[in-house]
Amino acid sequence: MTLQTQLVLRALLEEPARERYGLELCELAGLPSGTIYPILARLEQVGWVDSTWEDPAVHQEAGRPRRRFYRITDEGAERARDALAHVYRARRQRLPGWIAGLVGDGGEP
Repeated sequence: MTLQTQLVLRALLEEPARERYGLELCELAGLPSGTIYPILARLEQVGWVDSTWEDPAVHQEAGRPRRRFYRITDEGAERARDALAHVYRARRQRLPGWIAGLVGDGGEP
């Protein structure tokens, strides 16, 4: 798993139930849109992320382009936490609190 994918997953896991649009995820992950969108497309293909388009009336009223919103699925959140925990363990690092409590090992590598 690339570092960029890890950053996108961490951004999505901050508030798993919240929908976020692409440029918002760019800001959270600290990555450019040319990196974010291919990652989101791959995550959507494997079922870790769902996306929906904004209601046309909303963006027209706001006078801006239509946004596509992304949300991590329940299965995607579970798999992402497991994958990120594996990455941390492989680096022999202490797991961050937001993973440690969810994978059940107290955060030790």
